[in-house]
Amino acid sequence: MKEYLHNAIPNLQPFDYLLHHDDLFINQQWVLVNGISKKKSIYTFKEDNILEISRKQSIIETSWTINIQNVFSIETEDGLITVKAYFKDNDVLVLNHQNKKEFALFINTTNYTEDLNSVEDVQKFLKGKYKQKVTNLIYDHEFYYIEKSQEFGPYKVEELSDKVKKEEISMYCFVRDVNEYDYSNRLRIYDLIKEL
Repeated sequence: MKEYLHNAIPNLQPFDYLLHHDDLFINQQWVLVNGISKKKSIYTFKEDNILEISRKQSIIETSWTINIQNVFSIETEDGLITVKAYFKDNDVLVLNHQNKKEFALFINTTNYTEDLNSVEDVQKFLKGKYKQKVTNLIYDHEFYYIEKSQEFGPYKVEELSDKVKKEEISMYCFVRDVNEYDYSNRLRIYDLIKEL
């Protein structure tokens, strides 16, 4: 992966035909984030190498192909371009141009009920998506807490919250993840509870 792309969007997973093609790529409505404030474009990669690009009242049909190295060739209004595809997760696709220092960022809105028509809509979508992801991670994870120089745990956040409600412990006790070795992150029970 080119260094500029990795710096702009870390932790990208290269497109894998077996993992991504059928379940995450084909027949999904991918909203192009680049330039969304000027015009909204929805890309739908269909079977038989048809690419449907929808903009307001018009639909353009063009073509796409993929080679054995997972390099895509896409016919656009500007001609044929070659890109490598990467997934940030199931809903974020990045197409990295092979001949220029450019990439296109797409959001899968197939299962999203709100319209994405502006940069603000995109920010709201991403904030909600990743906040939920963090909440799920925190909710299922376990933490130790330290009180009066003694360590207790591990406990799930829900258990810690119950202890705070029952006034068994202070919400300002420091916590550490089960995979951490000390409390240097200065995270408190209060910080975990407010993310739920």
